[in-house]
Amino acid sequence: MEWGIKLKNKDNKKNKLLKQTFWSFISQVAIATVSIPIVFYISLLIIVRLDFQWLYDFFPNVYNFSRYYLSNLSMIIIIVIIIWVTVVLILLYRLLKKVFSYVNALSDASDELMNNNIEYIELPKELEDIQNKMNSLKRESEKNEKLARENEQKKDELIVYLAHDIKTPLTSMIGYLSILDEIDDMPKKKQKKYTSIALEKSYRLEELINELFDIARFNSEKIVLEKEELNLNLMIEQIIDDFYPILKELNKEIQFDTKEDIRVFADPDKLSRVFTNLIKNAINYSKEESKITINAKKNNANITVDIVNKGKQIPKEKLDRLFEKFYRLDSSRTSKTGGSGLGLAIAKEIIKLHGGIIIAKSNEEETTFHVELPIK
Repeated sequence: MEWGIKLKNKDNKKNKLLKQTFWSFISQVAIATVSIPIVFYISLLIIVRLDFQWLYDFFPNVYNFSRYYLSNLSMIIIIVIIIWVTVVLILLYRLLKKVFSYVNALSDASDELMNNNIEYIELPKELEDIQNKMNSLKRESEKNEKLARENEQKKDELIVYLAHDIKTPLTSMIGYLSILDEIDDMPKKKQKKYTSIALEKSYRLEELINELFDIARFNSEKIVLEKEELNLNLMIEQIIDDFYPILKELNKEIQFDTKEDIRVFADPDKLSRVFTNLIKNAINYSKEESKITINAKKNNANITVDIVNKGKQIPKEKLDRLFEKFYRLDSSRTSKTGGSGLGLAIAKEIIKLHGGIIIAKSNEEETTFHVELPIK
């Protein structure tokens, strides 16, 4: 019902200018229709009652012509109709001129919309609503254009950094593998050490290559959801199990608290990617030997998931930018936490497509990522 009222109000707003213009024209025609016969009748009375002798003295033919036609009722009606039609045509011309002035103004404004040299679009007063919308659209367009340029620059810089970073573990791998290949009688202990280092570098190389694929996919792939009913508890537990080797190595743990079976209608692959990114982010930025807490709750309309980690407070200016494409909280390329800056941006887009929200909060003790999703 509320949606129908909003739609009706929107249509009424759109037709406001049309109604104003139409009724203005009708009122002018009505005034002309009433006033022309009255004015003509008064003029006729004046001419009949007054004897324009001076007109007869100078222009006898005109005087006789006027007296003849003004005493003929049929001719009076014809003259009134001719005057009325002339006035209506003049009013119609003015109406069309006004309408075409609106069209020309909108045409010029559409050119100004993409012109960065023009800061503000001005339209006739009657088009004030359209003027406000176009200026709002212009500001939004300029903002998006600026953001696109910044993202493109960040992406180019990131690709350069990644290309450089890929070269480092690759060179190291080649070096250690070459030593292993050249020395046949290398002691087992040293052989194991070099193999372990080469394996570690290969894992890092795999991460960097995956980041490059993320960049390529995010630019070319439109995210399409394939929803089905899924068990959210089981999904999160499986993701936590996947991180077990990393958690053990860093001496960290994840505590997953939920007292109910939570099922949601969503895309399992896309949602799994969201919580994988969020949990990975919590692991990377949490304190050493700390506990990460995941809380999941369900109410009548939606489900909420909070992922909380102990760590440094994220400044507000950085907190607001966490979900921007290619934004990295840790700008150091040597840091293991440094990724492509796409994980949280992709997570936000997926949650948004599901009709939910994702926000980040941070204080001196902990950082929380809060996710809300509709059940259906």
